[in-house]
Amino acid sequence: MGKTLFEKVWDAHVVTEIAGGPSVLYIDKHLVHEVTSPQAFGGLEKRGIGLFRLDRTVATADHNVPTKDQNLPIKEILSRQQVDKLTENCKKFGVTLYGLGHPYQGIVHVIGPELGITLPGMTIVCGDSHTSTHGAFGSIAFGIGTSEVEQVMATQCLMQSKAKTMRINIDGKLGKGVSSKDIILFIISKISAAGGTGYFVEYAGSAIRALSMEARMTICNMSIEMGARGGIIAPDQTTFDYVKGREFAPKGAKYDEAVAYWKTLQTDADAKFDKEYKWSAEEITPMITYGTNPGMGIGIAEPIPTEASMEESNRATFHKALEYMDFKAGEKLIGKTVNYVFIGSCTNSRIEDLREVAAFLKGKKKAANINAYIIPGSKQVEKQAQEEGIDKILAEAGFELREPGCSACLGMNEDKIPKGEYCVSTSNRNFEGRQGPGARTLLASPLTAAATAVAGKIVDVRGVLI
Repeated sequence: MGKTLFEKVWDAHVVTEIAGGPSVLYIDKHLVHEVTSPQAFGGLEKRGIGLFRLDRTVATADHNVPTKDQNLPIKEILSRQQVDKLTENCKKFGVTLYGLGHPYQGIVHVIGPELGITLPGMTIVCGDSHTSTHGAFGSIAFGIGTSEVEQVMATQCLMQSKAKTMRINIDGKLGKGVSSKDIILFIISKISAAGGTGYFVEYAGSAIRALSMEARMTICNMSIEMGARGGIIAPDQTTFDYVKGREFAPKGAKYDEAVAYWKTLQTDADAKFDKEYKWSAEEITPMITYGTNPGMGIGIAEPIPTEASMEESNRATFHKALEYMDFKAGEKLIGKTVNYVFIGSCTNSRIEDLREVAAFLKGKKKAANINAYIIPGSKQVEKQAQEEGIDKILAEAGFELREPGCSACLGMNEDKIPKGEYCVSTSNRNFEGRQGPGARTLLASPLTAAATAVAGKIVDVRGVLI
């Protein structure tokens, strides 16, 4: 019987298997940031050892960094301490660090692909759940805990149990105003925030193949939001073209050799998945969440579900979510006033996202009630946006292109949404307090967020696109 793409990459990295237990898996790339690394570095120091494969580890500062005045000392004490500790540890252990002020600094899941650090067929880990982003390249990429961060530093291996396999097929052509963010929010709304638990998900079908690499990254990024271990998309010419010429990607004959191997990274026709789903791209409309987990999503023109449509086991969570969000079952979100819009995060802060937003905003102004955060995912994205004049378009629309970081995706830095306020956000999580204590998050695409900013209220972007 044939193998799935996941099985091919997994099998190529198994060092040894423990009878009746997990496998020892070799890790090609280890990405490190300031939040989950201090204890790991401390563990190495306590044991008197260094990193086993120093060349396989790259670090950056992203979660705790401010997005204004990055040349000045960080104001928040804990944030400053974590960033300073990362700098200290990387210097002590010889780890490559793209810290504040470095031209390669940015969100860890943005800089990996754009620098050519992320390549097809790799195993990639990071102490961050959204490591699944890198699966867009046909890699096995997943988040790990702090003790596992230390394990990889010390051995370049991990003890891992093999996940089950799932394939999600999306065929057809996306409609007007529908993006990859809408695809993944649609999928999660269908199978729930726990529907992928225990699985590694391969995304396939003509609608997936038609996506750019950056759009594919958005989909794989949110695989974790349906409980999956990670997501993966088979590499193709779109992948090869994206990788070619990037800073740390193979060059010349080595690139050609790599592509020859990458072309083998496809699921065999006779491979079997543990579970499969199929949807038509035409079913998908612009999406928005109404609750407090990413599975609580609806087409933007649809009403919030009613209790009668809920399974009994989900009703308590449903009621709690509506109470927190101050919404009512059966009401529609279109026309609801919001005061905050956040465009950024490892889900939607790449140059294509900024281009799409700028194209929509050109000649328009944000509503007076809107506070808008637009945060590039890296210094390279920031630079490119400035070179293309995107920063000027945003400024004319009343927006500000800030400096790179995780920003208002999570309440770990200075960019927080005030208690009780609604924020239409391009990030990946809408948990209670995720964007700040008491903040109310509605997940959506960059286009929906931009349209909301102009209107000052939630709108169906299909009605305002030319």
